[in-house]
Amino acid sequence: MNKANYSEVSEFVFLGLSIYRPTQCFLFAFSTISYATIFLGNFSVVITVVFDSHLHSPMYFLLANLSFVDFCFSTSTVPKLISDLYSRNNTISFQGCIFQIFVLHILGACEMVLLVAMAWDRYVAICKPLYYLTIMSPRMCLLLLIGAWIIGLIHSVAQLAFVVHLPFCGSNEIDSFYCDLPRFIKLACTDTYRMEFLVTADSGLISVTTFFLLIVSYIFILFTVWKQSLGSLSKALSTLSAHISVVVLFFGPCMFVYIWPFPNVPVDKFLAIVDFMITPILNPAIYTLRNKDMKVAMKRLSKQLLSRKRVS
Repeated sequence: MNKANYSEVSEFVFLGLSIYRPTQCFLFAFSTISYATIFLGNFSVVITVVFDSHLHSPMYFLLANLSFVDFCFSTSTVPKLISDLYSRNNTISFQGCIFQIFVLHILGACEMVLLVAMAWDRYVAICKPLYYLTIMSPRMCLLLLIGAWIIGLIHSVAQLAFVVHLPFCGSNEIDSFYCDLPRFIKLACTDTYRMEFLVTADSGLISVTTFFLLIVSYIFILFTVWKQSLGSLSKALSTLSAHISVVVLFFGPCMFVYIWPFPNVPVDKFLAIVDFMITPILNPAIYTLRNKDMKVAMKRLSKQLLSRKRVS
């Protein structure tokens, strides 16, 4: 289409999760409570790991970074959702939408790589305990973290390179509560079949690949523990089942969106709630708050803070 024949879209309108006010009030309360819990849970983990020297180990280093990414991932959409539910002003600028897509794909890919790094950390700790500190050195941990952010950046830039120059001349309504890339592409006033395929293949590939690596690593861990002791196997199953639950909850909606990117029934936007509001709560609960060392460290830190307040 000739550029002279269409007016450029300057903003998009989110249709949200529901048009009914009672449902919106419930979603507002649920989103607010969830976000407050996400903030408190994840930042408690980060602060505890940073300030407690007993937790300066590879496992907790990766956990703290996962909590930070979880908080940022949720922050990229939930505050906007809360604001929209409160004010009913469900709009976002074109630039704001592009930026939200950019941030979401950086953080999403980064979290996937961090989850793989954490699974690798547990594999080395259980299967190669004598070489653990050598393999998971501070340098290796830093390289894993930098690698996660670089992969996230490359993935996000690759996604935006496909869509940033698309022309928008028709509807500006996005049937979601955030700038969902498949629905964003659907609004373009041009043939987007190849674009849809490339975007779906890119995001689908990184999601399926990392999910496969995680499952394989968990199988190796369980197999190694099973060979060592049946008693240890039941303990490992109990721990890893919780980890696998988080992985499925995080990757499930991601893979659903990109395997079935344009569903007739808007199931995907409700599944997105799991990624933005449920998983960021479960991660600190499952990966850290069930951990004895973390609970002891949190108690120790809280006692130190209370003692300082009393002295002052």
